Amino acid sequence: MNIALIKKYHDNMPRQEAWRLAVDCLGKIGLEHIAYKRNPVLTSEERFGVMLLRAAMVRAAMILIVKPFELIPHLNDIQMVTSMLKTIDELYVSCHIYDYQWMQEKYGDL
Repeated sequence: MNIALIKKYHDNMPRQEAWRLAVDCLGKIGLEHIAYKRNPVLTSEERFGVMLLRAAMVRAAMILIVKPFELIPHLNDIQMVTSMLKTIDELYVSCHIYDYQWMQEKYGDL
């Protein structure tokens, strides 16, 4: 699993420990069911969750999300993204989301 590889190689974490951490993190955002799936079969939401967790796996992670509505086209608002971010907030130092000005209505009070 690619999420586990980040911890394994950046922090020299043992493979099984990195795997358990990755599955636990997937569970936090409600995606533990995709642990054994490959990228081509994932939905856009699942793929986004994996990308988010991979970004959060490095020490002192600073996450940058650019145009999330292009990554997950059918979203009506940013709630799913902010929910995932709140769930894993102990894994990263900061997060910035950038998008076009005309997409502002989808962000609400963010």
